Amino acid sequence: MIRQIIEAWCAENSIYVSGEQLDAFEKYASLLCQWNEKMNLTAITDDEGIAVKHFVDSISVLTAADIKGSVIDIGTGAGFPGIPLKIMHPEIELTLLDSLNKRLLFLDEVLNALGLSADTVHARAEDGSQRPEMREQFDIAVSRAVANLPALCEYCLPYVKVGGIFISMKGPDGANEIAAAENAIKLLGGDEPETKELTLPDGSRRTIIIIKKSAHTPSKYPRKKTKISKNPL
Repeated sequence: MIRQIIEAWCAENSIYVSGEQLDAFEKYASLLCQWNEKMNLTAITDDEGIAVKHFVDSISVLTAADIKGSVIDIGTGAGFPGIPLKIMHPEIELTLLDSLNKRLLFLDEVLNALGLSADTVHARAEDGSQRPEMREQFDIAVSRAVANLPALCEYCLPYVKVGGIFISMKGPDGANEIAAAENAIKLLGGDEPETKELTLPDGSRRTIIIIKKSAHTPSKYPRKKTKISKNPL
């Protein structure tokens, strides 16, 4: 079922997917379910749910942006959307960042099993971008994390080089989130966001928010997590 759902969605959206890539998604799903029995990676464990809510949701980014160059997936969790994007575009230079090391052990096994290369980084989002080798070094930062958009911008835009983009994957309430994040986006060096709304095969609505970075992020950002949550920009 997993390969049929992905194949049908790709065909509807004029996205090429090979048999080898479909095999990779099936293997990924199998590993996800195996590891989920010993650690909490996802509440979604049925084939249709994994195919739609994890895989198709992840690669839906390809309908809104050209994914190339260096890409960092911030708060990647079980690898979404980073690994599905790497399956579809093996040539990208992928970094997967997460605050839980045991998740990175799972991601390393998935990457190894699929024959894919990526850097896995153990760090909190607000700490990783203070490292010189990571600050403003990426063409694309992407996040499917559940934080509100003002906070996500502060976590993610510091990783993006000037001229790059931050992609935030949101539900149907994207317009209201953008309105709330207007000041944060400006302070952190971002331009006015572009959006793409879409519907997944199960009928759930998504908003992909794309923010181009046109100026350097001031060095005082990101702040500590407590300040980000208590006093949003």
